[in-house]
Amino acid sequence: QVHLVESGGGSVQAGGSLRLSCETSGVTFSTYCMAWFRQAPGEQREGVAGIYDGAGSPSYADSVKGRFAISRDRGKNTVFLEMNRLLLEDTGIYYCAAGVRTCAAHEDWGQGTQVTVSS
Repeated sequence: QVHLVESGGGSVQAGGSLRLSCETSGVTFSTYCMAWFRQAPGEQREGVAGIYDGAGSPSYADSVKGRFAISRDRGKNTVFLEMNRLLLEDTGIYYCAAGVRTCAAHEDWGQGTQVTVSS
């Protein structure tokens, strides 16, 4: 079974940086698209970034492009989301997700980690 555990969230001032980690089990990176989503209060989950061997370059939401970077450590079976120049609107619960052979759907989700950006 796929199991995803996020960590690295916390509180940070606007303009600062955080690095989120997603420790995975039951996931083969060659088979799964790994992605980060986020959900702000009163909003639905939105895709932030995705990475998959079969999809070419990583993809990013326009709102985070140039500020966030998704990466993988295959040896550690861990997915990262580096977040730089954080904005107030980046606040939310960030979720790691896995989709089988596509970034269009994600079947497995972590519990989420809270990111709070303050002025």
